[in-house]
Amino acid sequence: MRAALLLEDGTYFAGRAFGARGQRCGEVVFNTSLSGYQEILTDPSYHEQIVTMTYPLIGNYGTNPEDGESRKLFAAGFVVKENCPYPSNWRNGGTLADYLQQRGVVGIEGIDTRRLVRHIRTQGALRGIISSTETDTQKLAEKLREYPGLVGRDIVKDVTVDRPYEWNQGVIDVSQPAGAHRTGIPPARHKIVAFDFGIKHNILRLLVSHGCQVTVVPAQTTAAQVLARKPDGVFLSNGPGDPAAVTCAIDTVKILLGQVPIFGICLGHQILGLALGGRTYKLKFGHRGANHPVKNLDTGRIEITSQNHGFCVDLDSLADKDVQLTHMNLNDNTLEGLRCDRLQAFSVQYHPEASPGPHDSQYLFQNFIRLMDTRAA
Repeated sequence: MRAALLLEDGTYFAGRAFGARGQRCGEVVFNTSLSGYQEILTDPSYHEQIVTMTYPLIGNYGTNPEDGESRKLFAAGFVVKENCPYPSNWRNGGTLADYLQQRGVVGIEGIDTRRLVRHIRTQGALRGIISSTETDTQKLAEKLREYPGLVGRDIVKDVTVDRPYEWNQGVIDVSQPAGAHRTGIPPARHKIVAFDFGIKHNILRLLVSHGCQVTVVPAQTTAAQVLARKPDGVFLSNGPGDPAAVTCAIDTVKILLGQVPIFGICLGHQILGLALGGRTYKLKFGHRGANHPVKNLDTGRIEITSQNHGFCVDLDSLADKDVQLTHMNLNDNTLEGLRCDRLQAFSVQYHPEASPGPHDSQYLFQNFIRLMDTRAA
């Protein structure tokens, strides 16, 4: 079955369809991870994005019920050089093609992904349309012209939960059989309110495994509603789209600053930066992958990090603010972390919870615990 990918500048790719039948518009981006495709597909930060994997063979270890990072697939489409139809792994529960088909996500294989990625790196992230039902460029272009893109739009409202809920599961030991793989959970020492801007499950698992009682709340939750829960700390999650458009969250964080310790990741980092008086801007093609080098300016150590973001906090906009810069991206010298000691708030642009990716930065969760311990003392 034929499939097509058309970019807004007219660049056209013809390939083979796998997964669901249909068509979707989104921003076309690329991820350099060698594995972790199931976690990537279920990361809500990829809402309205068509994800291209740079590694040529995807799907070789299949899918399973445990590796999802949210309640569903959020990626608008999936682009690979070659989809593996016969996966082999002791945890495998089904093929990638079936996984996409059952969850309504269109995939395309057999295109020159190297050409596509080079084009994005040169031109920047572009709007695109992926289709397994239509290959006519004129009809696809007409549909794509209706898609507004990400800048200036609040799409967090599309991925956040409708009502608060409690999370009580700890991290998973994947070396153990299903049903006997949960690690021990310590007694809860701190109450956390976690904003769901598109939160990943492994963030919640790590908070619980560090001794937190976690309540997840919708993105539009007010500061008064948060403080009424008497939390020891507030967590600002990852999420999709333009952070400057999520004005309700920015206004809420401004009120919460100084009243309770705050830890932010990814979009949460950007929202914290905006609440502290900074600005954000769109990167040319973003950072997405599991091998990005970041320098910890406090320790001088280099961390290999998992990243997924298309916007960034402007370094210069924080120059006259009471903010310490804590982490820098060694590929392009963009800001990766900040801290405000006076207000007991800190954040990082990358993903210390990984899933997928290395575990170099999980110490940040312990830093959050120490911050709350200090506040309680």
